[in-house]
Amino acid sequence: MSKTWLITRREYLTRVRNRTFLLSTFLFPLVIILFIVGSVMIATQTHTRHHIAVIDANGYFKDYLKSDSSLSFDFSPGTDTLNYEQKGCSAVLIIPLLPEDSLTIYRLKFKKQLGLASMGDLENRINNAITDHLIYEKTSISKGRLDTLRQRSRIAQIRSYEDNGKTAKASNQGASSAIGYVCAILIYILTFVYGAMVMRGVMEEKTNRIAEVVVSSVKPFQLMMGKITGIGAVGLTQFLLWVVLLGGLAIIGQGLIPAGTWREVQQLQQASAMGDTGAASRMSEAANRIYGFKSAVGASNLGLILFCFLFYFIGGYLFYSALFAAVGSAVNEDPQEAQSLMMPITLPIVFSFFIATVVVQDPGSSLAVWASIIPFSSPIVMMARIPFGVPGTVPWWQLGLSMLSLVLGFLGTVWLAGKIYRTGILMYGKKASWKIMWKWAFRR
Repeated sequence: MSKTWLITRREYLTRVRNRTFLLSTFLFPLVIILFIVGSVMIATQTHTRHHIAVIDANGYFKDYLKSDSSLSFDFSPGTDTLNYEQKGCSAVLIIPLLPEDSLTIYRLKFKKQLGLASMGDLENRINNAITDHLIYEKTSISKGRLDTLRQRSRIAQIRSYEDNGKTAKASNQGASSAIGYVCAILIYILTFVYGAMVMRGVMEEKTNRIAEVVVSSVKPFQLMMGKITGIGAVGLTQFLLWVVLLGGLAIIGQGLIPAGTWREVQQLQQASAMGDTGAASRMSEAANRIYGFKSAVGASNLGLILFCFLFYFIGGYLFYSALFAAVGSAVNEDPQEAQSLMMPITLPIVFSFFIATVVVQDPGSSLAVWASIIPFSSPIVMMARIPFGVPGTVPWWQLGLSMLSLVLGFLGTVWLAGKIYRTGILMYGKKASWKIMWKWAFRR
């Protein structure tokens, strides 16, 4: 045990004192902030307004299709499918005579795709225009009255609450999806980064013949575990420093917000508690955004999320780093050989992340439940589900079973990797494959 501790200590101190570790630790929070700000700016400032020419055989769509900031409509009679670009339009919509109670195909001609969102918006507007026209034709209601009713009917605002039996807790679906996605992508990246670090460390010691000297005084399993735990401690240290730095930047950012804006945020909190839904329109945009962010954070169980993140980060790292160490011990000096042996390890990680992107859309599905229990995918998928609520979306038994299966999976991969490592670390000149490594694992 003392020898494993010495190897762990050496691996930890060697990497923590490295300049790359210090730079990545202090620059990562800034990169995250720039990424978030850049994503928001791209999402809000890259919106394209499409100008669409309309050829209407019915003659009434111009009364119902209204232009706005995303779509504008041109009903000029001189525009057709040949000259719509010269008229400054990005597409031309051809609407034939629409009979009642039957599906009719209308055509949209363009040189550049409008995008899925714009196509869906356009189809909804056409269907709404047909509905408005039928209401106007079949009833005695006027067009002005119809528009007024539509505006007055848009008063519904859904607030979601997690049912915990005798109590109900406010929930924010958007914040839960964002937190789940961020947690999943962080574990995905960190598992790859530190797992590859373990593999490179084992390969370097093997190719430099250092392992031969070390193995003469310690067991191969002790050497492998020392390297895994040492690099894992580096990753844990780095993550905790990121939490502290991001928390410090958040406190500094709060100090830069004007006092008047904070007062408006407090007024919004009081108005929300009293059920005043019209208070948001009387406050500044900055106050509304800060209030929305605070509400989203307050609705999340950050303590449980942080604890589970640490557990699944450590568990996922230990589960996969043992396999990375086994691959590193089997490789000689050819990087191509390492890439081919890594494929069976990297595929489950990549596939788990793809599952997580689906899970944040439906965290209670059967796919989400089983993928969050199987140890190959649970570190990433379960962290995508937990922000949606425990024990609501994720019952306690699912969380406990997931943790237990990950611990058992880690013990299994460590046992398997240890069997491969003890043979592969001293094997030179022979190209390894998973078939050969499998024989090493079950050799008596």
